[in-house]
Amino acid sequence: FKDKFFMGTAINTFQAEEIDTASVALIKKHFNSIVAENCMKSEKIQPEQGVFTFEDADNFVAFGEKYGMNIIGHTLIWHSQAPAWFFKDKEGNDVSRDTLIARMKNHISTLVGRYKGRVDGWDVVNEAFEDDGQWRKSKFYEIIGEDYVKLAFEFAREADPETELYYNDYSMAKPGRKESVIKLIKDLQAQGIKVYGIGMQGHFT
Repeated sequence: FKDKFFMGTAINTFQAEEIDTASVALIKKHFNSIVAENCMKSEKIQPEQGVFTFEDADNFVAFGEKYGMNIIGHTLIWHSQAPAWFFKDKEGNDVSRDTLIARMKNHISTLVGRYKGRVDGWDVVNEAFEDDGQWRKSKFYEIIGEDYVKLAFEFAREADPETELYYNDYSMAKPGRKESVIKLIKDLQAQGIKVYGIGMQGHFT
């Protein structure tokens, strides 16, 4: 079935650099799609305002290209593993709505634009809801409002019109979160925003 669908795995920097040779052998044998584990999260890409560090992300993309794999970037906007400066001014206060939107756009445009035509899909927004379906009270939500999701998709589309764009969340079997995600996607579609897929994490213990 290798030509019928993708079978994917997350890979870390040791695997992307082919240091962990045992894992690399398994990845090459069993998978034809890869997603970034941590190297594309905002705290890694832009630890300081305007200071972008792409080495690990470059290695990840190069690995996928070397072995002819489908490449998924993860993640553009997430409340966790985001640098503290993203939401604060020099005095340590929350930035304005316009400032945070501008920072979002710059971050997304720079990251997606760097890999334009090379990354096949992006997890644009990650984990925007709680289990009960309420919006997660992240800084993106508190400062911008619900529109931050729409804006993130628009900025990603502008940066690479050809790449696929996804919304991602976990515990999607919980009715509250499931219903809120479905409503979100339908609302985005009604506004002309194309969402190519919904990522559904399974955290089973």
